[in-house]
Amino acid sequence: MAPPTPGPVPAPQPARPTSRDVARAAGVSQATVSLVLGDKWRGRVSERTAALVRDTARDLGYRPNLAARNLRLGRTRTALLVVPALTNEFFARVHTGASRVAERHGFGVVLYPSPDGTGPARDPFASARAALDGVIASSMAAEALGAIRGADLPLVMLDSDPAEPGVAAHVNLDVADGMRQVAGHLVALGHRRIVHLASAVASWTFDARAAALRDALAGAPGVDVRTVRAALDVRSGLEAAEAALTAPGPRPTALLCDDDILAAGACKAARRLGLRVPGDVSVTGFDDLALATAVEPELTTVRLPAERIGERGMTALLDVLDGRPHRRDSLPVELVVRGSSAPPPPA
Repeated sequence: MAPPTPGPVPAPQPARPTSRDVARAAGVSQATVSLVLGDKWRGRVSERTAALVRDTARDLGYRPNLAARNLRLGRTRTALLVVPALTNEFFARVHTGASRVAERHGFGVVLYPSPDGTGPARDPFASARAALDGVIASSMAAEALGAIRGADLPLVMLDSDPAEPGVAAHVNLDVADGMRQVAGHLVALGHRRIVHLASAVASWTFDARAAALRDALAGAPGVDVRTVRAALDVRSGLEAAEAALTAPGPRPTALLCDDDILAAGACKAARRLGLRVPGDVSVTGFDDLALATAVEPELTTVRLPAERIGERGMTALLDVLDGRPHRRDSLPVELVVRGSSAPPPPA
């Protein structure tokens, strides 16, 4: 019997780069590489050197043995980001910001929409404590996270009540100032009959906006503000705005909306009633979603730095895990004036 024909010899695989290779390429010690890639460099290594080591490791394709390191540190290097819904662009941008910071520190971020919106969220794992190092939740109440966080899992809250107990860190947007800015803008234009098209979602962020609006207009002479609530979708915004614009009595000259989605519905309602925006009625939004520049005229709205709050939330969680102090100030927001707001029509 003839001997079997030998098959092709597999090509030798290139050796995986080691931490020593990274140190040599970066011109630093192996201990420095370990400090940087183990996220223990602060106070020992400069920002510039840390960035050099990370860039070199990436260029070489170096991958640390995460399983061994995680076992040694008792960490999963995974954070859970809980949001009310995946359909809202704001939360996608929050995830982008959180993931950007997490990647720099060898963490992953799992995005999880609460099945009941802002209500109680179920644990998506057999044991969140075994699967996660911490939880970040955006625009929800801490009590809704009880099933996930357990007794000792750090929780960072974004855009939520800063007085809630048992939270490791709060990172907030200055939504109250945003509401003051948009209310001041409308009053300065001359509007005195204003409808607040408010979100019907039970959430601290919307409560804070309503309280700020009341305070901002309490001393404004001759200003009449009426609140109409609507579910957070275009159709509900349209129906609520249509009812407000056709209610008995003088027609409102401005619709101040809690969200760009509601504002889009308000613009549709005005058009269906044969009204011009902003000639007959001004409309303002909140959030500065992509939708704000997709409608015509483009929306005057309040820009919220969604990616920055995601970045700050992940940074706060990392600080908590490493026992470092975290920042407690609110992120500023910005009024963006576009074509949907103008002085009211002549009386």
